[in-house]
Formats: sequence, structure tokens, C-alpha cells
Amino acid sequence: MVKKDSLENLLEYLVKSIVEKPQAVKISSSQAEDGLALILEVDPGDLGLIIGKKGKTIQAIRTLARMKASQEGKRVNIQLLDDQKGEKPV
Repeated sequence: MVKKDSLENLLEYLVKSIVEKPQAVKISSSQAEDGLALILEVDPGDLGLIIGKKGKTIQAIRTLARMKASQEGKRVNIQLLDDQKGEKPV
């Protein structure tokens, strides 16, 4: 079993605290050219909660993750995956 990165733990904690179906939260990671890419999947009914009004909630989550990554000397990019369309809406 692969040990979770502290950034993944932070993202998981934040997102599961917000959504109504925390068991549906999935986070996958991959190495990208500009740092670590974290892909977040949530239940389609929880997308609005994660995005927030005018995208403010997802932006706040990204800001916190970037701050944590900066402390560790890393770069991170969080992508929210839309299950229904297979796209990254925000």
C-alpha cells in the first residue's frame, strides 16, 4: 500500500468535511511537469458544494493546498473531475 502524501491528506480532510457523501470522495495523484497534480472526484450531487458560489470554495481549497505545498518545497495543481462528463469543470 502506498503511503498518502501530506497534501493528499489535507485535501481529503478538507473535502470530506464539506461534502454530504464523504465516502464518494476519491483523490488520485500523478507527477506533472510543473509539480504534483491531484485529481479530485466527488459525488455529482456534491459538485456544487465543492465549487461554491462563483468558485470561491474550490479556490480556497487550492490556496490552502498551495500554501502547504510551498512549505514542503513542492508545487501542486488540484483538478476537479466532473464524473458525468469526464471533464474538469473548474
